[in-house]
Amino acid sequence: MDKTEIYYFSGTGNSLYIAKELQKRISEAKLTPIVSLLDLDVIKTNGSTVGFVFPVHAITIPVAVKRFLKKVDLSSADYIFAVATRGGTIFRGFDEIEKILKKKKKSLDSHFVLNMGMNDPKPKGYKCPTEADILKFESLVQEKLDLIQNIILNKEISKEKDTGYLIEFEYHPLINSILEKLAILGLNISEYIGGVNYFYPDSNCNGCGICKKVCLSGKVKMEHKKPVWQKNVFCYMCYACVNFCPQKSVQINDIPFVKSYTEENERYSCPYATPKDIKRQKFKGEF
Repeated sequence: MDKTEIYYFSGTGNSLYIAKELQKRISEAKLTPIVSLLDLDVIKTNGSTVGFVFPVHAITIPVAVKRFLKKVDLSSADYIFAVATRGGTIFRGFDEIEKILKKKKKSLDSHFVLNMGMNDPKPKGYKCPTEADILKFESLVQEKLDLIQNIILNKEISKEKDTGYLIEFEYHPLINSILEKLAILGLNISEYIGGVNYFYPDSNCNGCGICKKVCLSGKVKMEHKKPVWQKNVFCYMCYACVNFCPQKSVQINDIPFVKSYTEENERYSCPYATPKDIKRQKFKGEF
């Protein structure tokens, strides 16, 4: 039987949920967290079918996923797929993946986008998904996963055009380009303009340390029972620290051209993922 490997990256649980659901549908599929492999010089796959599951970051792929794709040796794979989860924004990341795979003489055989709960609480008027919203998303996701399962198992070519985004507009192409570059570089530009951290704890912080536990890049450390985002550590911009804080204490600072409203907005994390699940990605091993 063909061996299937699914590599995933998940900040607040949506993509982890999808990866686990695919594992249920594909016999003996192995899940491996992308973050656990990034310190390796070369990452070698063993499966004939290889998939990537990840969230949309600023309309493109997360910086951690890009680093992974540049390192991974896909010589074992004769079928490659990708699944992106998002809160509604348009996605232009599959072209980026294709550029990377082309250098390895590989390409995506199928790719899919799934709409789920939005976990970016920066925008003014952000509406955290309600229980009813989540149930609606889940129903649509399960239906689409049945389709994805059949396509993968039959190794069909399926490159759907992105027409299902919920925010029915694109930014100006220049803004798109800036957003993509920021996501790919993973830079907190406020750290370099004025020396202000992108994230900060407000007075509600009780020093529980969950933000440090779920930080996938190791950027957060605890000092005097308060979190500190280290400027010399690369950030994966996954927002796990923001969304899993039980006190809703972790906030996002304003940056040039983008005002943050996290102090007044709610938080979202996938109801099927816990801080422990997110933290587990940092440790090597198949699941």
